[in-house]
Amino acid sequence: MKLAKYTVCDMLKYRVNKTPKSNAIGWIDNNSVHFYNFETYQSTIESISVAFLSFGIKKSSKIALLSNTRKEWHILDFGILCSGAITVPIYPSYKAEDILFILNHSEAEYIIVENQSQFQKLIEISDQLEHLKRVFTIENIENEFIGKLKQPLTVLSYDELINHGIQERQSHPDLFQITIEGIHPPDLATIIYTSGTTGQPKGAVITHEALFKVLENIDVFTHNAFHSGDRFLTYLPLAHVLGRCESFLTVLFGCETVYAESMANLIPNMQLVKPTLMTGVPRVFEKIYEEIQKKMNENPLKKTLLENAMLAANSYFNTIDNDRTPSSGQILAYQLSKKLVLAQIYQKFGGKIRFFISGGAPLSPEIISFLRNCSLTILEGYGLTETVAPCCINPLNKQMIGTVGQPIGDVCLKIAADGEILIQSKALFKEYYKNPKATAEVFTEDHWFKTGDIGYINDLGFLKITDRKKDIIITSGGKNVAPQKIENLLKLDPLIAQAVVIGDQRKFLTALLSVDREQLTNMQDELGIEESLELEQAINHPAVTTYMQKIIEQVNENLASFETIKNFRVLPIELSQENFLTPSLKIKRKAILNEYKSLIDAMYK
Repeated sequence: MKLAKYTVCDMLKYRVNKTPKSNAIGWIDNNSVHFYNFETYQSTIESISVAFLSFGIKKSSKIALLSNTRKEWHILDFGILCSGAITVPIYPSYKAEDILFILNHSEAEYIIVENQSQFQKLIEISDQLEHLKRVFTIENIENEFIGKLKQPLTVLSYDELINHGIQERQSHPDLFQITIEGIHPPDLATIIYTSGTTGQPKGAVITHEALFKVLENIDVFTHNAFHSGDRFLTYLPLAHVLGRCESFLTVLFGCETVYAESMANLIPNMQLVKPTLMTGVPRVFEKIYEEIQKKMNENPLKKTLLENAMLAANSYFNTIDNDRTPSSGQILAYQLSKKLVLAQIYQKFGGKIRFFISGGAPLSPEIISFLRNCSLTILEGYGLTETVAPCCINPLNKQMIGTVGQPIGDVCLKIAADGEILIQSKALFKEYYKNPKATAEVFTEDHWFKTGDIGYINDLGFLKITDRKKDIIITSGGKNVAPQKIENLLKLDPLIAQAVVIGDQRKFLTALLSVDREQLTNMQDELGIEESLELEQAINHPAVTTYMQKIIEQVNENLASFETIKNFRVLPIELSQENFLTPSLKIKRKAILNEYKSLIDAMYK
């Protein structure tokens, strides 16, 4: 994509000029899919951008965005960027005190709030906001509710904002184009606050150049394999850098991006939308895997057919992975298995998927193999907020399971003496906002970014992540243990929703296990639990304890002796974003270790 300069605003203009009548973004309503074409898409963004400018919003202005994933989030974000202002995304799962910190720390003068539920959080902190001037809402908020704000703030709805922008465009028809021309690559585009697993979040400052560069790197990576005929179904939180990056792919490739109704409706939405490409985080693919396994286990015949189909598929793909040509017998066995069994699984996802893209955390190789056998190819990648999403992805033509692929575009990698992965690229954040100390700590003297992840590059140039540097367990015997590998093995069982391996400065490893409430209900007959129990009661049931012990023993068989789990406890709660999971579904390890310190100590007595 050849542009005069490098911003996503320029990319938008380029795309609309090239394919004005093609479908751009879509949404689901009454079980049907609706679209804006690129012309209408840009017109809506322009109205929002011009409206913002009329309210005195300028380059230095920060506009916070507090909403679930929906088409309006993306359109408002683009409107902010094209006005020259700075978007400050906030996770909708955040509590009022977290929102207060981000608004005051970023010095946000404006905030966009999705609905009445999110508006209630704003009411709670409205007397403590130091910079806020105006509130915009996506859904209409009742006047009575607005009156509960503890300081006078003007509130304007999404529809009112657009209508105001339409009127302003009539008076200033060239303002949008003039404003875009005044936005330059070094200008700030967004401040993304890392959800973090410990302490207060840090605001990663990202320029227009970095945002554009990561999209350019993705374009180089795809070698034209992603195109205008593709369709994304998106559901990831847009406050997360991966979801945010995905939202701009529609202008990069000229493809369709449909916004899912919700995570709960993801599978039926896939069957309706029939996407060709999807981006996800490991927990989503783990849930898909668990759901398939559950359905197959309910029918002994289907279970046997699936097991045989997997054996045939594994034999076929193992031969290919070893750079050999499958025999005619292997090809025939795989084709029959695909036609009779595996194609049914593929059709559950709409029947047109070409690639899943997974990022955010390591995904179990077993799940990747399982889905690949069903013609659901996963391109596992790697990236951080500070790298503006992906910096490595598995190639389209050869995936190496267990790795996060190769560097894309201008990304350069090297491994430090202690195993930490270092990165250089134009697609990097500029600094942590108002935190020069933290910024200095994550860059080497020769300007390599220190990722905080441990890994190595294999002989073929593929990067393998072994763990987070701060999560590495060093036992009292001096053994280094990567807990994520063990946790992923434990989570392969559908009953285990989350696992936390413990053992730093201890003689042996233990684990805290979180039960999947829905799976527990489904498995009561299998476990031999006749009475209906609440989760808090069931975790202490002997049948659950025996089952978990069996899973631990099976996992231990595939581990070195110093990696084996010697003791465990089942937690009395489900882990969620409301307690010990970040919005990207990573475990807040430090918080959970503090909360359950006595339970952990008991395992070592």
